[in-house]
Amino acid sequence: MSALTLGPLLFHWPAAQRRDFYARIADEAPVDCVYLGEVVCSKRLAWYEKDLPEIAARLRRAGKQVVFSTPALITETREVKAVAALAALCAAESLIEINDLAAVPLLGGQKFVSGPLINVFNEATRDVLVRLGAVRVNAPIELSKSALATLAAGNPTGETEIFAFGRQPLAISQRCYHARAHDLHKDECLFVCEHDADGLMAAELDGRPLLAINGTQTLSHGYFVLLDEIDELRAAGVSHFRLSPQALDMVAVATLYRAALDHAVGTEEVLARLQEGIAPISVINGYLHGRPGMAWQPRRP
Repeated sequence: MSALTLGPLLFHWPAAQRRDFYARIADEAPVDCVYLGEVVCSKRLAWYEKDLPEIAARLRRAGKQVVFSTPALITETREVKAVAALAALCAAESLIEINDLAAVPLLGGQKFVSGPLINVFNEATRDVLVRLGAVRVNAPIELSKSALATLAAGNPTGETEIFAFGRQPLAISQRCYHARAHDLHKDECLFVCEHDADGLMAAELDGRPLLAINGTQTLSHGYFVLLDEIDELRAAGVSHFRLSPQALDMVAVATLYRAALDHAVGTEEVLARLQEGIAPISVINGYLHGRPGMAWQPRRP
């Protein structure tokens, strides 16, 4: 059976909201694996670091695998020390997900998950990561379904994970656009990203939504939805399908995806219910079909 995963929370939510969110995920969401940790901005980690052990323990009691995610950019000494400490903590009972290759030397040889922000665009890169200790490889969001199938088919670990739902993470910067939008500097940002639970919309000159800004991160404005391609990619060897937490009812989203994976509900019905939940924001899947990422390719009759 294919595994359904919940990626790390990319947005800066208040501690109480975050705790409540993961409590519902533990008790109600039909996901097999949950990623925890701060990927976007290490400054945020201090706000909920103390809650992580309790959150992880509750998820494990619910029978879910817990994987701890690391930052997408490791640039400061404190971040190096934090990743090394996390690796030591995870050595006994948890996997760690890396999103920056700078984390590999800090793991001390332990196994890891290669995250979606690592540029695995070909089989040679995948195999290098496997030799370094990757037991699961995430594919970048820009790949077409044929490229995804190729990566999955020859993966010696047997575990290939792909992005299946949510705003697509497109880029990470050293600069914080969120802070600049409020006339603040990155070092004195006042954590204004907390005010946009699903990202800050960035529009084209004509006002049409284009992107979402999340601190130092740029995401798609539309929600990526992978549904009709599930069976084809699963047959090619994709083992894990990742949902990205959004300011939505993620238990309902996970329930719909589980039903789609199990063929309990048709993908057309699942899509209709997802669109109802995220309206008026559009759904996108362009990269899967070799088109611009913000495009939507409907299933052909």
